[in-house]
Amino acid sequence: MATGPSFTRAVPDGDNRPRRVCDRCGFVDYVNPRIIVGSVAERDGKVLMCRRAIEPRSGFWTLPAGFLEEHEDLAAGARREAREEACAELEMGALLGVYTVPRISQVQLFFRARLVSEIAAGLESQEVGMFAWDDVPWDALAFPSVKWALDDWRATRALDAFAPFVRCAPDTLRPD
Repeated sequence: MATGPSFTRAVPDGDNRPRRVCDRCGFVDYVNPRIIVGSVAERDGKVLMCRRAIEPRSGFWTLPAGFLEEHEDLAAGARREAREEACAELEMGALLGVYTVPRISQVQLFFRARLVSEIAAGLESQEVGMFAWDDVPWDALAFPSVKWALDDWRATRALDAFAPFVRCAPDTLRPD
């Protein structure tokens, strides 16, 4: 006697790509990209960075960022991530960039922000720090999108208005 769903990859009626479809009831299990929100938080010309205490890339430096929660708006999610990772309070600014990483099905949205509190390492960070441009640990960045966001912040830091940057990582993993 069958007790649970059994999925097969198939193209559902009216669709154009393989999906996980339940063999018993026909339910289509849509798996969509995850949304990451973060910030380039600045104070006195320096940016807030966190050394990761968790995988992936534990020990490498990143910007405060993480998964958007259900029922959370983008800026609130970015503020929450800064609080969790760096005990930081931010004043949110403009959307800086939208970065797509197809191989891991992520869409990352970074904001410019102003740091308005002291900082301390949160549970997901080994340490946190404020870095001038020349002191950023470029050889120890956790992800390509960290460099993109820092480059885009530098390009716009003197601008009041600008169009958000859009970048896409090379797709090195093709879906079935």
